[in-house]
Amino acid sequence: MDRNQATGLMLISALLLVYLFFFSPKKEEQAQQPAKPAAAAAARPDTANTAAAVQLDSAALVRNLGAFAAAAQGAEQTVELRNSKITVSLSTRGGRPQVVLLNDEKTYFGTPLYLLDKQSGGIDVQVPAADGRKVKLSSLSFRPTPVQPVTEGSKQGQRVQLVAELGPGQQILQTYTLYNDSYQLAYNLKFQGLNGLVTAEPLTLTWLDKVRQTEKSAKQNRSHTTVNYYLAEDDLGSIAEASEDPEEQVAPGPVKWIGHKHDFFTAGLIADKEFTNGKFNSNVNTADSTFLKTLQSTVQIPAADVQSASGASFQYYFGPNSFPILKNVAPNFERNVYLGWGIFRYVNRFLVIPVFNFLEQYISSYGLIIVLLVIIIKLALWPLVYKSYLSQAKMRVLKPEIDQIKERLGDDQMAVQQETMKLYQSTGASPLSGCLPMLATLPILFALFQFFPNAIELRGESFLWAQDLSTYDDPIKLPFVLPFLGNHISLFTLLMTISTLLMTWQSNQMNPAAMQGPMKFYSYLMPLIFFFVLNDFPAGLTWYYFVSNIVTFAQQAITRTFVDEDKLHAQLQANKEKNKDKKPGGFQARLAEAMKAAQERETEARKQPKKK
Repeated sequence: MDRNQATGLMLISALLLVYLFFFSPKKEEQAQQPAKPAAAAAARPDTANTAAAVQLDSAALVRNLGAFAAAAQGAEQTVELRNSKITVSLSTRGGRPQVVLLNDEKTYFGTPLYLLDKQSGGIDVQVPAADGRKVKLSSLSFRPTPVQPVTEGSKQGQRVQLVAELGPGQQILQTYTLYNDSYQLAYNLKFQGLNGLVTAEPLTLTWLDKVRQTEKSAKQNRSHTTVNYYLAEDDLGSIAEASEDPEEQVAPGPVKWIGHKHDFFTAGLIADKEFTNGKFNSNVNTADSTFLKTLQSTVQIPAADVQSASGASFQYYFGPNSFPILKNVAPNFERNVYLGWGIFRYVNRFLVIPVFNFLEQYISSYGLIIVLLVIIIKLALWPLVYKSYLSQAKMRVLKPEIDQIKERLGDDQMAVQQETMKLYQSTGASPLSGCLPMLATLPILFALFQFFPNAIELRGESFLWAQDLSTYDDPIKLPFVLPFLGNHISLFTLLMTISTLLMTWQSNQMNPAAMQGPMKFYSYLMPLIFFFVLNDFPAGLTWYYFVSNIVTFAQQAITRTFVDEDKLHAQLQANKEKNKDKKPGGFQARLAEAMKAAQERETEARKQPKKK
């Protein structure tokens, strides 16, 4: 609609108002008119009022939408695209996705799983008009073309186009394509003949997403929900998942994709080119039992892209947080699966996930897959475990000599340490050689701590008494709520705690000198603390830790058979005789010199007179 058409529409509306005011029947005339049948008398005023309302609405639309008002009229319809994975309902009001159903997924409570619905949010695009108005596409009515089959190379699917007519040769075109067996919805937005109606300013796309509870644990569901975004310069941005305070982040540069992560599922939008900038929000209302967290993403689309011959192209993703699937969606889109930071993410990506995916090809029980994963990791780390055990055995056989040093030197701790270091050097033993191998296993331990809570493969998989390995098992339900524990007891966590306490007791028996005083108390306290911490964690994780403890018991028993402590003691004594005249070198020499210097400083300090 051009300016002349808009002016004509406004004049017609004004003339109608004048006619209704000056030429409508007066009360006296109405009284003189013969009575009409009730039905006819009721019908005519309604018809007149409806016509007036339409015209008044038209005038209001012109005031609000300007040249876009011509595309505002029309009843809302729904167009559906469906494949084996998802069902997408598009509204002709705004031409936008309104409902997205994952066909093969259910919530923990057995209801259909929607990643988008009318009540939980919406997607809208705001267009900067040349007359200064900010026109939302949700104000316009789009005419859908019939859904057509489409074939592009080896891909087949469905395509529909929604068209908003503004005037002759002036259109807004939105095209959606859903390919078979895909979680991706291709989207193209194109302006045709609107050069004089819109400015060169970017369009603003806003995505409001009120996330519903889909998993058993509302706490876990909420704490795993966030907004991720990836910058065009290859850097990931993310709002803190566990935060319940209002959070806002502004992208420092152009954005390649955004992902609304719903614990085990993601609703995302990927630009073929890029969004010029973005702002992302997260809010939590703990009193709201319907929506766990409200996410909002606001990004800008370059005007030149939508006005080009090909339009601006995007890809929606509505699907599971599965690492193998996400890595084929867009560069680094698999980062929506949180695998930890730094080295832990690489351990999960290049070690844990490949082994896990290999095992699930041949074994249907994920509980057994976890058992095999434990065994494989323990076998891979056995050389380090053996080295650590051997070091501990050396400390045990040298303990009588260390005790003699302490008895001979008394309370002179510096001298005790120097003599002990000489003993270690001469025998070839080192207390650090027992710690370093165990430290090398920590990256795997912490990596698995992030892998299991985010592994969608465990979702809905039962094992023994656990109905779902992706959330806590609760065979023991409490009739009350305990602080820090809740109203249930996870049996896997309880078994893990008991086995950890037994391992601690065994370790203290084998190395009584290693744990003395407060350290011994804390060694038993830590497993109890973890019992409270992990009671709400996924059963798959605590089952892994329990099995790991059991395998460790067996591993230590087997390792002990390879170490003869009498022969080891004889070897250390032989080393001691061989190295009695050898000067320390390397790290031990530097450590001995540092200890000697510290002792000299302490001696000098004692000689200094005390200040009064």
